[in-house]
Amino acid sequence: MSTTKTINTKEYQLHEGDTGSAPYQVAMLTQRILDLTDHLNVHTKDFSSRRGLLKLVARRRKLLDYIKSNSEEKYREVIKGLGLRR
Repeated sequence: MSTTKTINTKEYQLHEGDTGSAPYQVAMLTQRILDLTDHLNVHTKDFSSRRGLLKLVARRRKLLDYIKSNSEEKYREVIKGLGLRR
């Protein structure tokens, strides 16, 4: 019952080899969140993974706030590209 949705993280790199920019980190976190969500749909009592998921969501939220404070246009682009609702 996995969705196996994958995100093309190359689209969010600012340059070749970029692994630290906020949009790239948000894309990577979103991929991990999707994978953990699939895991938790199967293993409903895995509370330690659920805690990890909540920590990832919080970290993504902070990064999105950072992107929004610097560039509203980049924020909208990332949100739309990843299909996040906000």
